[in-house]
Amino acid sequence: MPAPAPAPVTPPAKRPPAAERVYTHVKDAVLDRRYEGGTLLTEGGLAEAVGVSRTPVREALLRLEVEGLIKLYPKKGALVLAVSAQEIADVVETRLLVEEFAARKAVPASPQLISRLEALLEEQRHYSDAGDLATVSVKDRCFHAEIVRHAGNEILSRLYDQLRDRQLRMGVAVMEAHPDRIAANITEHGELLEAIRSGDAEGAAQVVRRHVGRVKVLVRGEDR
Repeated sequence: MPAPAPAPVTPPAKRPPAAERVYTHVKDAVLDRRYEGGTLLTEGGLAEAVGVSRTPVREALLRLEVEGLIKLYPKKGALVLAVSAQEIADVVETRLLVEEFAARKAVPASPQLISRLEALLEEQRHYSDAGDLATVSVKDRCFHAEIVRHAGNEILSRLYDQLRDRQLRMGVAVMEAHPDRIAANITEHGELLEAIRSGDAEGAAQVVRRHVGRVKVLVRGEDR
């Protein structure tokens, strides 16, 4: 009787390249503000934290500098750049241009959009209750991005995707400084969902204008 065939061996999962691991480590820490604006990062410290040599650290930091998250200083390290007032104003202005248009275009909404927004709203509540601000910020951003995507304009969708990192960083900053706004954001998302569900295009645009416009004054500390 022939011996049974040996069970297939699953190869171990390949680890990402060293530079990619450093890039992900630093970027995630900047976006969720574990590395706040003004933090000086050193090649040696990052190499030790991630468990790599200094060469991939340099490669990752160069990539992050191109993305505008850090500023490299030879022989000193990398400075995490703070979010400037001008950047906040630019992001909010761009978001309003894209999201008001998208909110109108999303009406009448498909059942798929309504179902997705309901799920994202529930996830925001869940992670808010758990105190996970970084994930709340991600789900917040996904909620808005879903509406933009369903507007059906691929160029606007790509433009909106370019704002992702800045939105996430600002979102965490707002929630840390104004924890009372977490519940208010979720309530406003519910209002936006209801306007879209009911077919009120102009009402949806008005909710977006009020909701997104508040980000600027909150990050600047001008309002609560």
